[in-house]
Amino acid sequence: MAANRPNQTSNEEEDSPTDTNPAFPDSPTIPPGDNNVTEDPRLSISPSNPGSSSITSPTTTPPSHANTFNPSSPAHLSNRPQPTSSSNQPNHRVPTPAGSQSPIVTVSTTTRRHYHHHGDKRRNYQGEPHIPQAPPVPPAPAPSMYWSKIRTHDTMYWSKPRTIGDPPPACRAHSSTLVDKRLFIFGGGDGPEYFNDLYVFDTDTLTWTKPKTSGNIPSRRRAHTTAFYNSCIYVFGGGDGVRALNDVYKLEITDMNNLVWQRLETTGRPPISRGYHTSNLVGNKLVVYGGSDERNNWTKVNIENSRQRLSHTATQVGSYLFIVCGHDGVRYTSEVLLLNLVTMQWEVRKVYGTPPSGRGYHTTVLYDSRLFVFGGYDGHSVFDDVYVLDLSACAYLPQITNFQLPEF
Repeated sequence: MAANRPNQTSNEEEDSPTDTNPAFPDSPTIPPGDNNVTEDPRLSISPSNPGSSSITSPTTTPPSHANTFNPSSPAHLSNRPQPTSSSNQPNHRVPTPAGSQSPIVTVSTTTRRHYHHHGDKRRNYQGEPHIPQAPPVPPAPAPSMYWSKIRTHDTMYWSKPRTIGDPPPACRAHSSTLVDKRLFIFGGGDGPEYFNDLYVFDTDTLTWTKPKTSGNIPSRRRAHTTAFYNSCIYVFGGGDGVRALNDVYKLEITDMNNLVWQRLETTGRPPISRGYHTSNLVGNKLVVYGGSDERNNWTKVNIENSRQRLSHTATQVGSYLFIVCGHDGVRYTSEVLLLNLVTMQWEVRKVYGTPPSGRGYHTTVLYDSRLFVFGGYDGHSVFDDVYVLDLSACAYLPQITNFQLPEF
């Protein structure tokens, strides 16, 4: 039975793998960041209809010359072509009216442009974004995977849109499951508090709702995982503040006015209780990898050359799981592992470029044949950077859909 693309979850900064409390206690104190985020005035909600929102996209004035480049592509690290001209006539500029936010620069078609490099930066002309030049890195073979650090600007910019309704309380180690254009947020915690509430965020209307649920509601928990299959959201594992869990619940969401939780009685040998693992829906099977149990011990999987991980991310790309970063029981790593879902064997491939520093509790999203990695925590620092892993020759993997997991 076909299912939507599996949603991987990644838990935010939480517990150090050396913590001794068996129920995933609160994480070490992290210095607070700047929470005073200024809302982008270019994002507005129409007051004429309070039940819906109208988003006005910001207008970006592109550079006035044709010599542009894509800073998110490794290609900009090579020799960039320089504009040429046979004339040395000066630029002719139109005076900027007072209060203008987008000065218009008119450049003669015969104007010569000179670029001056100072250290790792180049001069930015009027109308151009400020983009520091990336440090040089060794070239990589064309078919190889490649790390790049993204500088967010122009079309890659962060914004904090205004939302409607009551959002969930501040929490971490919750799960977020994408179903069509809605995010289903479940559980999580804040310090000693653990939650089992369900919130829904509509990405079209930017509206938060807290639907009423009934039935056998899961206990309060965090560090669990969720998956969407056959009109149901499945919840597995986590910790409730006292112990680690390995129970399974499902919530059918066909009728949003009648949401009933059900605890499943499973057969076979279940995984031991754990949290900070990952789970991926592959066909009609849920693949659970890594994590830690109530004794902070590792689970040995019957795979040759078993690799230990927690607080990592696992993203399905065709017939592979891409395991990115996480803690290996000794340190935080930036390693990329590939689990072949057909042979159930690990594969290690060389990755070029500049990788992110070792970290866990980050998030990884597959989009347009690239893996976008954001944020994370390494036991000392909280990150807000963005990295992209270009899959290159592995980009065809999402087209591989005709395969089956081996029987165990």
